[in-house]
Amino acid sequence: MKTMENISSSVTLIKQEKGENKIIFLWSFTVWLVVMNTTMFNVALPSVLTDLSLSSSTASWIVSGYSIVFAISTLTYSRLSDFIPIGRLLMIGLTLLSISSIIGLFAQPFYLLLAARVLQAAGAGAVPGLAMVLAGRYIPISRRGRAMSFIASAASLGFGLGPVIGGAITQYFGWHYLFAVTGLVIFLVPLFKKWIPAEEVKKGRFDYFGAVLTGVAVTGFLLFLTSFSFLFLFGSLISFVLLWRHIHSAERPFIQPVLLKNKRYMMLLFVGFTAFMTHFSTLFLMPIMLSVLFGLEPAKIGIIIFPGAIFSAFAAPIIGRFIDRLGNNPLILFGHVSLLLATFLFAFLSSLSPYVILITYLFVSVGFSALNSSVANEISRILVKDEMGAGLGMAQLIQFFGGAFGVALAGLLLVWQESILPTFAYRNIYLGLTTFIVISFTIFLFYVRSSQLNK
Repeated sequence: MKTMENISSSVTLIKQEKGENKIIFLWSFTVWLVVMNTTMFNVALPSVLTDLSLSSSTASWIVSGYSIVFAISTLTYSRLSDFIPIGRLLMIGLTLLSISSIIGLFAQPFYLLLAARVLQAAGAGAVPGLAMVLAGRYIPISRRGRAMSFIASAASLGFGLGPVIGGAITQYFGWHYLFAVTGLVIFLVPLFKKWIPAEEVKKGRFDYFGAVLTGVAVTGFLLFLTSFSFLFLFGSLISFVLLWRHIHSAERPFIQPVLLKNKRYMMLLFVGFTAFMTHFSTLFLMPIMLSVLFGLEPAKIGIIIFPGAIFSAFAAPIIGRFIDRLGNNPLILFGHVSLLLATFLFAFLSSLSPYVILITYLFVSVGFSALNSSVANEISRILVKDEMGAGLGMAQLIQFFGGAFGVALAGLLLVWQESILPTFAYRNIYLGLTTFIVISFTIFLFYVRSSQLNK
């Protein structure tokens, strides 16, 4: 009798795992398209700069503006998933992403291009935010590392193929046609409807005021970095103060105060912030470096960036197996070492040859993949179930804010250093990133120590 029960239990587990594999594969493919949407435009930036006669700091908003809205919408979808089914939220996101892609395809002036990118981000934020919630809610912790690393590998593949596909499209058809690629997500809607686990609608109230305050505070600060207008800084600080008071008085606030009091969680947030800041600023700087220092065309720029991201994509499943076997801390350590080595090489050797940039990006992409997977898995491990949606959503908000912050700051520093040789300008930026990574590594050591004390 027990044997029959064991066999029945095994069959159920196999079916459950097959169902998990289907939805994770489909979701990873969608993540690939969404991430590729970001990196395609990174390669197109030099062409957009020329076509629309923009400065580096203004053009950076094509990337950082996308990242800001992407970050806020990621947390928004994650918070909404507490009482609205994941499938319904994803349908809204994919539909908005498809409509905005059509608008972008015909956009001519800069403001319409930026508006299309912002709307794309508002829809695209559903994909990574809800993916982590889905994994944290339905996949056992014994297989969660593999699932998250598979999603991370799809992101890495997007980072890799984005420059190649984006460079080729930009060079031979024009950057407007980049929007056509993202519009393909509309064809994935029927599969998601079929495979996403059914959920019931739960009672709840969404904190719209908190979401608006969060968006105004984050956007105002990044606008200050690009314009240096203290009006934006003042507005941002006021919004942060109001947000702080609001989250401590609202019944179900957009950002949960209990998460801000969790020191170990906050440490992991800074590690994720640093990883995204380093990676996104590098993706923003590399096309400009390859164009300015070596005169490469968009297609060739994509080819230079491609190997690093493909290497990361193949490494991600291995990283996932190491996470499930060894835990998250060794991979977080490895990620820091890889990024530290990469920023140092970028600072002092990037002007020698495009192939130096190619090799150095190998370390950036694999280090980022290791940190992205292990930090997300570690956060899902230390949070209780009721905090999972809000915690993972806020983590992605901070991470993508880090990406937007890195891009905005890199664009600003390029403008500030226009009077010096580009080689020294890039060196100064990467030495600054090196400092952030050292701080992040130090915080991680404190995290490991606190984990040992809590045992």
